[in-house]
Amino acid sequence: MTIYEEPFGHFRPFSVGFDEMFKKLDAIHNQPNGNYPPYNIVKKDEDNYVIEIAVAGFEKKDFKISLEKSSLLVKADKAKTIDKEFLHQGIAGRSFQRTFALAEHVSVKGAEYINGILSISLLREIPEEDKPVEFKVK
Repeated sequence: MTIYEEPFGHFRPFSVGFDEMFKKLDAIHNQPNGNYPPYNIVKKDEDNYVIEIAVAGFEKKDFKISLEKSSLLVKADKAKTIDKEFLHQGIAGRSFQRTFALAEHVSVKGAEYINGILSISLLREIPEEDKPVEFKVK
C-alpha cells in the first residue's frame, strides 16, 4: 500500500513531522467501533465540546472513562443477570467500548449521566506560547 492509498495519505506530501499524528488518526480510523452506542459530538463554542452517548438502561457505576495519550476511552460493562422476561427487547443494554481521539490541548472537564445520556465535557485550552503571534512591519 502506498501512502496515497492510506486514509490520510493525501495530506502526507504537504506535511513534515506529522508522522505520529497520522499514526494516531490511522489507528482511530481503523478501530472496529461499530454503531453502538449511538453518539453526538456537539461544538458548544470555539473551545467547548460535549460528547453525548445514548446509553439507556445503564447505571452510573457501569461506566469507566479514562484518558491515555490523547485517546478518550469510554467503557461500560453491563451485568449479564436479567431478572425480567422480555416480550420484546429493543433497548440494547450491552457492554461497549468506544474510543475518541482528542486533539492536542483538549482536556476532559467532567462527565454526567442524565436521562439515559452520558455527557462528557471537553475543553480546548491553548497555552499562550502556542497561540498565534502577530508582528508589525516597520
